[in-house]
Amino acid sequence: MTKSSAVVLESPRLVSELCGVNDQNLRLLEQLLHTRILYRGNELYVDSDDPSVRSILIRVVEEIDAHVKLGQTPNRDLIAAVHASVTDDDASKPELLKSNTLAIPGRGQDVFPRTISQAHYLQSFRQSDIVFAVGPAGTGKTYLAVAHALHEILSKRKRKLILTRPVVEAGESLGFLPGDLAQKISPYLRPLYDAMESLIALETIRRLEEQRIIEIAPLAYMRGRSLNECYVILDEAQNTTREQMKMFLTRIGEGTQAVITGDVTQIDLPRKNHSGLLHAIEILSEIEEIRFNYFTSRDVVRNPLVQRIINAYEADRAPGA
Repeated sequence: MTKSSAVVLESPRLVSELCGVNDQNLRLLEQLLHTRILYRGNELYVDSDDPSVRSILIRVVEEIDAHVKLGQTPNRDLIAAVHASVTDDDASKPELLKSNTLAIPGRGQDVFPRTISQAHYLQSFRQSDIVFAVGPAGTGKTYLAVAHALHEILSKRKRKLILTRPVVEAGESLGFLPGDLAQKISPYLRPLYDAMESLIALETIRRLEEQRIIEIAPLAYMRGRSLNECYVILDEAQNTTREQMKMFLTRIGEGTQAVITGDVTQIDLPRKNHSGLLHAIEILSEIEEIRFNYFTSRDVVRNPLVQRIINAYEADRAPGA
């Protein structure tokens, strides 16, 4: 292999993070790129004469580097998601997007993914009872989770939809806020309601609430419960503590599906390294039955300016910030 096939990383530590335990990440990357990859010091060497292979590897390394700087530990799911993101212009894209549409009873138009990462996200709902979605705002994490939840509820596959999130701004102390529990927590769950209202009629939402098929609750109120045959969405999970995340995940009972969404760049906890989401990514990512989905700015489906804004802020982040 020639020097021209080398991809230079910032440090040997990044190479170690990228390769993973026993080079598991590296082996997956070799499979995805259909080539052998060696490393020495802070350099990766590609055993391929195809310049596009080296180009894809460089883009994958850049994306992984950005995730590492945000405190994430690369794993096989992240490697696969990043690779899919940087190669989402391949010939299989139309078929993959088409095969992962979602029908909501009573809604005339199907919900469909707009990016490869979103398609894999929808696939993961069919593959696992516990699904994580990690990435910046505007990538469809919450919208697609709500869409799938409504599909399950209105198809009577699940008996109840529970929406929850940590209330960091109120310190989980809701007693001093005016109104009943629903009125107190509703403002914090507005993004979930926005998603629901864009998918089904407001009258349908109200009917489901009156029948207690849709339930909203602050995360602290989940303690001691056992959730069976439910669909549970934990939003803003980056602001859970480690203890809260463990408590939430151990509430999951028979026939329940849980989707956990979060943006690790938006941690509001006093000590960011205590985020329950980051901790879960670190210790649960090797459990095959749990699916982790990672999104990047390339998956933003809001105003195109949002993608450029996210890129600008990521570029401005100082290491360790």
